[in-house]
Amino acid sequence: MTETTTTAAPRERSPEFSFVQSALRGLRADLFQDVRAYRPLPRAAVDGPLAQLLPERRRRELELLPHAVVLTLAVLSLAVGALAPVTELSMLMAGLLAATAVALTLVRPVLAWWISLAAAPCLAVAGGDLYPWAGGSIVAHTTVMAVVAARTRPRTAAWMWVLSGVYGVFVGEALGGWYDSDALPMALLSGIVLALVVLIQANRTTKRQVVAERTVTAVERDRRTLLEERTTIARELHDVVAHHMSVVAIQAEAAPYRVENPPPELAQAFATIRENAVAALTELRRVLGVVRVDSAAYATAPDAPQPTLADLGRLLENVREAGLTVTRTVTGAVRELPPGVELSAYRIVQEALSNTLRHAPGAEAAVEVSYVLGGLGLRVVNGPPTGLVKPSPGAGHGITGMRERVSMLSGEMTAGPSADGGYEITVFVPVAAAPEAAA
Repeated sequence: MTETTTTAAPRERSPEFSFVQSALRGLRADLFQDVRAYRPLPRAAVDGPLAQLLPERRRRELELLPHAVVLTLAVLSLAVGALAPVTELSMLMAGLLAATAVALTLVRPVLAWWISLAAAPCLAVAGGDLYPWAGGSIVAHTTVMAVVAARTRPRTAAWMWVLSGVYGVFVGEALGGWYDSDALPMALLSGIVLALVVLIQANRTTKRQVVAERTVTAVERDRRTLLEERTTIARELHDVVAHHMSVVAIQAEAAPYRVENPPPELAQAFATIRENAVAALTELRRVLGVVRVDSAAYATAPDAPQPTLADLGRLLENVREAGLTVTRTVTGAVRELPPGVELSAYRIVQEALSNTLRHAPGAEAAVEVSYVLGGLGLRVVNGPPTGLVKPSPGAGHGITGMRERVSMLSGEMTAGPSADGGYEITVFVPVAAAPEAAA
C-alpha cells in the first residue's frame, strides 16, 4: 500500500499583516538597532548667495550654526527643568538630565531619544504639578525628537511620536489619569513640530533630487547634441571624401592605359590601388549608413554639392532678406583650401549668423574671412539687439556644433560677449601649405 504525502500550500498573508510586519521591522531598524551608533551632526552647507558674501572665516563659523542652535536649546531645557518646585539639588539634576539628552543629539541621536524618554518619568515625579511631562521634559523631548527627525527619515519621526504618545497615556494614567494630564497637549505640540520638520526635510530632499535630475538631463542633452552634430559632420564630409576616393579609383584604373607597354608590376600596383579605393568607398557608405540620421532634407538631395566659402555671398544675401544687416570683409590672398576646411568654415559662419538672427534681432553683423599664412581665420561679430522682437532663448547647441567642427580640424575657437554688449566668435583653422608652395 502506497502512502501519498501532500504538502499544504503556504497560506498567503493579508496586506494588513504584511503592512504591520513591515512597520515593526522599520521600528526595529530605526530605534532598536545601533542605538549607540556615533553619528555626529554634519556641518551646515554655506554655498548660498548670501553666504558667499561673507569672509572665509565667517563662513566656517556659519557652518556650525546647527550645533549652536542645539546647544542653545539644551541650555533652554536646563533652565526650564531647573524651575521645578523642588529642592535646589533636585532642580539642578532635573535640568541637567533634560539638557544632557538634547546635547547628546549632536553625536548619538537615537540614544539621546531613549535617554530623553527614560528621563521623562523622573522629571515628572520631581516636577510636582505637571505629569507625565514636566516642563523641562516637554522642551527637551520635543527638541530631541525634532533633531532626530531632521537627521533621519519620516518613518523614524512617526515611531518616536507614537511611542511618546503611548508613554504619555500609560504613565499619565498611572500618575493620576491621562485625561487630566498634559499627555494630549504634548502629543499635539510634538506632532506639529515633527510635521513641520518632516515637511522641511521632504522639501529639501525634493529640491536636491530635482537639481540632480536637471544636471543629469543637461549632461545627457549636451551629449546627445554633440553626437547629433558629429553625425551631421560625418554626413556632410561623406561627399568630400567620396569624391576624392572616386578620383583615386578612376585615375588608378586609367593610368596603365596612358603608358605604352607598362610593366606588369606597375599594372598590378594600379589595380591594387583601385581595389583599395573601391573597398574604402564601400566601407565609407556602410559607416555612413550607421551614423546617418534620417532626414527628409538629406533624403531628397543626397547628392547635392556641399557649400564652400565661395558660396558665402549667397548665404549673406539670404540673411539680409531675413532682416539682418551684415557686411563681409576678406583679407589675404584668396586661395583654394581643402574641401573639409571650406565646408566647416561655411557652416561656422552660417551658424553664427543664425544665432545673431535668433538672439540679437535688429543687430548688425560683420563677417571677416582672413587667408593667413598657415591657416584660415574667421571672425563673426554682432552688436546688441536693437529691434522690438524679443531674443529667442537658446540652449547653446550652435556653439557646441561650431566647437566640434573646429576641434575636428585641430583649430582654436573663442566665443563670448563683446565690449559693446554684442557677441563675437573667432576661429583659426590651421591649413598645411600645398606641396607646390612648400617647394
